[in-house]
Amino acid sequence: MPKMKTHRAGAKRFKLTATGKLVRNQAGRSHINTKKSSARKRRLDRIVGVHAGDAVKIALQLPYATIKR
Repeated sequence: MPKMKTHRAGAKRFKLTATGKLVRNQAGRSHINTKKSSARKRRLDRIVGVHAGDAVKIALQLPYATIKR
């Protein structure tokens, strides 16, 4: 049986923590930042966890990641 292929876009967007949780960066920080407050930009800088309903779909993109459900 051939090796499974990892979805490369998903691999670049999602990371797996040591405890097996999926994390992602928040959107809205790449451009048009002048009108956003400093506090808002700091909030968007954080790494957040992926919702459980989305983790199932992301797990299909990352077949070799052992994701804790």
